[in-house]
Amino acid sequence: MEDTQLRPRSTYPKTLLRRGTDWGAIWRGVFVFAAIWAVFESLAFAIFGRAGNLANVQSNMGAGMAVWTIVLTIIAMFVAGRETGRLGSVVSRRDGVIYGMMMFGLSVVGAIVLAILAGAVTAVGSTTITGAHPGYLSSVGAEWTAFVSLLLGWLAAMGGASNEVKHDLVKTRQLEQVQPAA
Repeated sequence: MEDTQLRPRSTYPKTLLRRGTDWGAIWRGVFVFAAIWAVFESLAFAIFGRAGNLANVQSNMGAGMAVWTIVLTIIAMFVAGRETGRLGSVVSRRDGVIYGMMMFGLSVVGAIVLAILAGAVTAVGSTTITGAHPGYLSSVGAEWTAFVSLLLGWLAAMGGASNEVKHDLVKTRQLEQVQPAA
């Protein structure tokens, strides 16, 4: 046994091994975004809306609501992206950006589906249906507000998820027993 030598071998911690996409972390990020955004957007309706019915609320909202929506989307996407990266155990900035993009895309698709469903529900109550979406989805400036908030929210989601890279993962050295060949 005196021929046995100890030789250092570089290994990575098990968390650095590449694994499949953690869809649970992405879905949790989507729900974090939806919760933050829904609560504070309803607060914006309470602050900026002055009348009880939907048509008057739409006409009373202006630049304040647009700015609120843009800032809220950025903050909610950043927080949701960080949570997605943390829960997904992101180990590189590239993986963080990808997780952030997937969480953002799933959030946007979910928001579009909910907006369409909300439009269908409000259209059922009216006697004439003039289009697929009611007027609150096509108010003046809403297109630019949606574009800016989506663009900046997308960047915030990717930035938030890539900020959650595990910096404490470093190479370790272990000793491995090596037996001589002959």
